[in-house]
Amino acid sequence: MIRLTPRRLAVCAVLFSMIGLSLFADVQRPNILLIVSDDQGYRDLGLINPEIHTPNLDRLATEGTRLTNFYVAWPACTPSRAAFLTGRYPQRNGIYDMIRNEAPDYGHRYETEEYAVTWERIGGMDLREILLPAILKPLGYKSGIYGKWDLGIHKRFLPLARGFDDFYGLVNTGIDYYTHERYGIHSMYRKNTRTEKDRGTYATYLFEREALRFLGDYAGKEPFFLYVPFNAPHGSSSLDPKIRGSVQAPAKFQKLYPPVEKDYRKGSRYGEEALVPSREKRYRDYRAAVSCMDASIGKLLRVIDEKGLTENTLVVFFSDNGGSSGANNGALHGHKSETWEGGIRVISMIRWPAGGIPAGVVNDAFLSSLELFPSLAAVTGAELPKGVILDGYDWWSTLRGETESPRTEMFWKRKNRLAARVGSWKWVDMEGESGGLFDLSKDIGEKKDLSEERPEILVMIKSMFDDWYQETMIDAEPRGPFKDF
Repeated sequence: MIRLTPRRLAVCAVLFSMIGLSLFADVQRPNILLIVSDDQGYRDLGLINPEIHTPNLDRLATEGTRLTNFYVAWPACTPSRAAFLTGRYPQRNGIYDMIRNEAPDYGHRYETEEYAVTWERIGGMDLREILLPAILKPLGYKSGIYGKWDLGIHKRFLPLARGFDDFYGLVNTGIDYYTHERYGIHSMYRKNTRTEKDRGTYATYLFEREALRFLGDYAGKEPFFLYVPFNAPHGSSSLDPKIRGSVQAPAKFQKLYPPVEKDYRKGSRYGEEALVPSREKRYRDYRAAVSCMDASIGKLLRVIDEKGLTENTLVVFFSDNGGSSGANNGALHGHKSETWEGGIRVISMIRWPAGGIPAGVVNDAFLSSLELFPSLAAVTGAELPKGVILDGYDWWSTLRGETESPRTEMFWKRKNRLAARVGSWKWVDMEGESGGLFDLSKDIGEKKDLSEERPEILVMIKSMFDDWYQETMIDAEPRGPFKDF
């Protein structure tokens, strides 16, 4: 089999745009529902973990295919989202780190005018980058996003400037689920304007409400791309030590789980003694937030059922990165923000009956969120951006079990936390403090370092990583906001 490198993919992109829908000649252009959770653990699915209640995600898994070898391109929020919306590595599209302020980590609450000139307020994705909804728009798709944006707050960076027709949600990395403030600054927007109208209502309910409104307006009338990036179960971005460090969740869903004997413990925050959430509370509230999100997903699926659109609505679900705090990453080592498997291999599933995606199947093919962009372009007949190198592959034949995955390698860099996977070999370097070489086919938990036993593999992978970094960071056309050009 010929390995599809990013450069070869650029050539293939032209062919796919010419072929259009011929590969799916007996299928109408599908509606697309993309659901992304925030920091959900790899094992946090009721189907495989009886400790958590997720009947609607379980339904997606049983009516579609669950992907167990699925990766995101960065182990935390912002770059991960930029990558799957562009089909390009964070290093290539310019969003290779977080657009966030650090001062709240030390307890600082911003004044409005002070916040207005901070990095979190003025940073954003390079305007030359082309996002998914922009290539779907010429085909008549209506696109809406309801939830977490995280790619810039100025109007030129917001969803309506990037191809979406409608937007309601938070504009940065995280919020208090009820006040909708990010460490004191209100962060909920409708279209291009900040709104406090819904202050006090749990965020997941608001994203559910808006997504249901979108389906009421367009489902069954026009093809749609509905993107619902929940902020659940991300930790609450509140300055209050009793809130920060856990996840806010409605009492209704907290009651699904055993009661917590002790909600708070003595700890420290901002260098001072404070009451902070107990471990038991973090676990309970995290699961409650997941279950609340699951209930909202169920309502979206129900509307699609009622409108008779289930057969040809393509539903994709995954977490933006690995879980942390109250999450369960199962046998995976590490968690969010790390390049161990627990930070980058995520829970994922896809359902599309009309597209031949098998039901009730577990697919262990090596795939990633970078595949989303070219795959949706292929199935809709969308024209891929000219002169743009994509880092993903068309995954449909792999999902149908007809071919092996064209993905054979992947690379990660978060500051000085590095990783590469080539075949089943995985190299990790966590800032020089830990890491090693691992054979994932035998050691998914990355427990046995084989660096000394297989030095030739280690040399090969490090060389490939260096080549990748040279291509995507040094030689690539410069993209902001971090690059010096």
